[in-house]
Amino acid sequence: MSVSEELRNNGVVKNVGEARETPTGSPQEELATGERSTRNRVARSILDHGPSTVAELAGRLGLTQAAVRRHLDALVADDVVAPREQRVYGARTRGRPAKAFALTDCGRDAFDQSYDKLAADALRWIQQRYGGDEAVVAFARARLAEQAAAYRKAIEAADPEQRTEALAKALSADGYAATARSAPVGEQLCQHHCPVAHVAEQFPQLCEVETEVFSQLLGTHVQRLATIAHGDGVCTTFIPKAPQASPISETTHNASASTAGRNPA
Repeated sequence: MSVSEELRNNGVVKNVGEARETPTGSPQEELATGERSTRNRVARSILDHGPSTVAELAGRLGLTQAAVRRHLDALVADDVVAPREQRVYGARTRGRPAKAFALTDCGRDAFDQSYDKLAADALRWIQQRYGGDEAVVAFARARLAEQAAAYRKAIEAADPEQRTEALAKALSADGYAATARSAPVGEQLCQHHCPVAHVAEQFPQLCEVETEVFSQLLGTHVQRLATIAHGDGVCTTFIPKAPQASPISETTHNASASTAGRNPA
């Protein structure tokens, strides 16, 4: 699923309660706000009660079955819910059983999850049991190794002047919503979304290793200017225009990563 679809699904599900606010836009905007709020209630009811039929949802939410069907059609189109045959226990009655609507994996992921806390707890356990910060760095390097191999293929297939753009496209495919743009004496790689931002806020080693990997992939020293984990709106990495002629040493990599995840100011 593309990033835009994922963000759309998050908007569908995570804005529960929006209808409690007083709409302040045009009649069309007010209608859209009410539609989103009701759609959220439909998805939330399925989350709370499990796979549900149109009749069950209508009864729980105080809606007409026609209204429920309309919202379900939109949720199905957004891959938030999917219809399936309802299980029948005991003797079957005449006629086809009503379809039940269940959350898809995508729809379930759009609700608040505890994945960030789980990841942070796991990294903290690794840090305490297996060598402190160096253990976290080792984990981050191992985690990024497989991704870096795919990114390297994309970069090597691009013309030298298009390598930052190629890296941005590869990052976007992994959910980072990345872009490349020209900057004085170089380029800026901007990541407008970070799937691990909440964990990286507690463990800046994740940002440091990512910066180190960018340096290795592009064959030049890079400088991390801002990160979402640090509270900035975008993760921004500066790439000099002219790459260094000689291979980057491990010392240089470590130096380039030393300020990763932090504003230089």
